[in-house]
Amino acid sequence: MKPFQVSDQHSMYFLTLTIEGWIDVFTRKEYKLDVVDSLNFCVEHKDLEIYAWCLMSNHLHLLCRSKEAFKLSNTLQDFKKFTAKKILASLEKESIESRSGWILGFFRIRGEAQERITKYKFWKDGLHAILIESSAFFEQKLHYIHQNPVEAMIVEESEDYIFSSAKDYAGKKGLVKVELY
Repeated sequence: MKPFQVSDQHSMYFLTLTIEGWIDVFTRKEYKLDVVDSLNFCVEHKDLEIYAWCLMSNHLHLLCRSKEAFKLSNTLQDFKKFTAKKILASLEKESIESRSGWILGFFRIRGEAQERITKYKFWKDGLHAILIESSAFFEQKLHYIHQNPVEAMIVEESEDYIFSSAKDYAGKKGLVKVELY
């Protein structure tokens, strides 16, 4: 088994999906909401169960699993493909992003370096998947995910960060449908 790969398609995983080159793409609310909408679509239509999530400026953390009907790696591959197309299209057309030319140029160069990429390389390959094998490890990763924006000094309290499930765990309604632990 390769490290950081999804070996059991229906087990619980701690995942990190990273933007190519760690570029800060998710600085605009519109791009963050594209990720939120896509996560909710995967929950509603692809049987993704999300227990925790946090979207930072250049990566997304998830604690999740897939129900029997779908494979986790396929669902997240579709998620990455859809979000990349949507955000790249925005960067190309009616961009609200002042750095769009630079960002697209960077992603184009990264895409040219790989034969299977036709134009841009947006997400890094893989999911950096770590299998959750105990409740203690789950709780550690849950805390890590929710403390990400606190550690980055974006907010003082984790539940104040809108683009995370910490709000759900504080008894409030968050942006993505989560299964509370």
